[in-house]
Amino acid sequence: AQAAAYLTMNQLHFFPSRTMALYVGRLFLVRSFAILFALVLVLQTLDLLGESGKILSVAGNSDSDVWRYVGLRLPQIIETFLPFSVLLGTILTLITLNQNSEVIAMKASGMSAHQVLAPLFLAALFVAAISFGFNERIVTRATAALAAWQKVEYAQIPKDTGIRSNIWVRDGNNLINAATVSGTGAAITLHGVRIYERSGGVLSSILSGDSARPVAGGWELTNAKRFLRRAGIVQPLGTIVAAPGVRPDQFTLAQVDGDQLPFTELKAAIGDLEAAGRPVDALKGVLWHKISGPLSAVLMPLLGAVAAFGLARSGKLFVRAIIGMALGFAYFVADNFALAMGDLGAYSPFLASWGPFILFALIGEMILIRTEE
Repeated sequence: AQAAAYLTMNQLHFFPSRTMALYVGRLFLVRSFAILFALVLVLQTLDLLGESGKILSVAGNSDSDVWRYVGLRLPQIIETFLPFSVLLGTILTLITLNQNSEVIAMKASGMSAHQVLAPLFLAALFVAAISFGFNERIVTRATAALAAWQKVEYAQIPKDTGIRSNIWVRDGNNLINAATVSGTGAAITLHGVRIYERSGGVLSSILSGDSARPVAGGWELTNAKRFLRRAGIVQPLGTIVAAPGVRPDQFTLAQVDGDQLPFTELKAAIGDLEAAGRPVDALKGVLWHKISGPLSAVLMPLLGAVAAFGLARSGKLFVRAIIGMALGFAYFVADNFALAMGDLGAYSPFLASWGPFILFALIGEMILIRTEE
């Protein structure tokens, strides 16, 4: 009776043993970060072999520029392969516990499969928090700096003149195109302006002007002309005021790369782009993936759990490890596929960012319950 009561009490606590939780969590963290270090070392070396020649071929570049590239590329590699390291660290930890019959001892003491995995979940949540902070503070800045450097093929980055070209803005049914935009706020000036006036989604006329600047009630167009599509004639209008509902900041919104902005800045940029009438579904998928991506570390112990249970002497431990790896890599494939479909507009932002996470969480839980619980 006392033994039964002890087993029942054990099952009511998510962490029945503090010592066991610390032991398993430490094994998991050490193995995961050791694998991450090895992967980053190998992959950074291979990447540098391909890029160092391009960097040093630019006149004026030296070894310091090679190390600059390493400093900018290293955070991206860590971000990409941290979930893989957590998956491999999970499987290696669980295989070790299984081979040493420690899992059998835990289950014999009354612990359920979820309680055996609980320390891994807690440690993985800690890794996810570190990953999110690392991505927000370091990876986004390194990605933006490296992208700007690669655009000039590792030469010296020129100063930003503030002039933007070929800017499109939506004004209700109408579309506005400016060949170039200079200045900001009340001092903004548009050059080569065309307003495509549409009725019911069909082009009715084109209003053009040499330049435009914001005034009370809209935009003042100089040397304005209107081309009437049906009549096929051009009407000279001189200086007129048009586009009353368009704000100056709608023209100064640069093209947004979600990988180069932290969560809060990307969310603000999405709001500005929505106000400007630009499509933002792909960016919304990237925004929410900034949360679901790091949280994938919490999913890895569940997908790799199949390697923890079953007798090591049965000869199927290696097969179980392969199954766990296959589940983990299948998740990464599904995650990248969903993001690609979100970029194309085939998936909604929520489905693109959270769909694979929810699906594989259910798959991992189903496998764990059917095989062990």
